[in-house]
Amino acid sequence: MPNDNGPDPLLLDTHCWVWLNTDEPRRLGQQARAVIREAASQDMLLVSVISVWEVAMLEAKGRLRMSGSCEVWVREALDLPGLRLAPLTPEIAIDSTRLPGEMRGDPADRILVATARRLGARLMTADRRLLDYGARQRFKVIHP
Repeated sequence: MPNDNGPDPLLLDTHCWVWLNTDEPRRLGQQARAVIREAASQDMLLVSVISVWEVAMLEAKGRLRMSGSCEVWVREALDLPGLRLAPLTPEIAIDSTRLPGEMRGDPADRILVATARRLGARLMTADRRLLDYGARQRFKVIHP
């Protein structure tokens, strides 16, 4: 999926995906929304399957409230034009255990980073630890 002839794909961290699809889109700045729109217009906007798992876990624990069922919310949130689901492949799973430098142990974050690295994507996140890790490891990470 890396693209040598254009912009890199954009992978949304789970919280960015949630913000985009709830009453929290204001948490995404104007520039972030423009970057998301541009990626979507080129079918280069990605959400990892691990984000679906994270959303379901947050909803099950009562930390994320939805007006309907989690299944319906996920289906509708994945139906955004230009958005594609990035799979969790064996290569990404293995890569997540072999990230360079010091990367915290959160498995979902490790999988997001490994997915972005494997696909040559930029990771949009507000997670300070991921932003710092990206700066240290020359990993493509952008703040919303």
